Amino acid sequence: MLKIEAILGENDVMAISEALKNIGIGGLTVTKVRGRGKRPSPEIHASKGSEIFVPQFNEKYFIEAIIPDSKEDEVVNIIKENGRVGKIFVSQVLRAVDIATGDEGESTI
Repeated sequence: MLKIEAILGENDVMAISEALKNIGIGGLTVTKVRGRGKRPSPEIHASKGSEIFVPQFNEKYFIEAIIPDSKEDEVVNIIKENGRVGKIFVSQVLRAVDIATGDEGESTI
């Protein structure tokens, strides 16, 4: 099993979610977060344009999904095709346990 984490700079979540549903990835966690990347934040003009403010953090969207190893390339490609900016991280999941049923392994996803 793999954990896919994607940090998206723009709200491309719905397109990614629908595409993941189409390939059988049902579980997805989406969180609206604030953070900063390498590039500086866009300037905000306040007070009728006379003041310029550069925010320290921007709004971003964080997506997490646990997937079977066999779907890695497909999921990464879906996120790349439907997301405009951001990063994708892939890591191994050592163990997964379903609290309600006690099932372990890939059957939990």
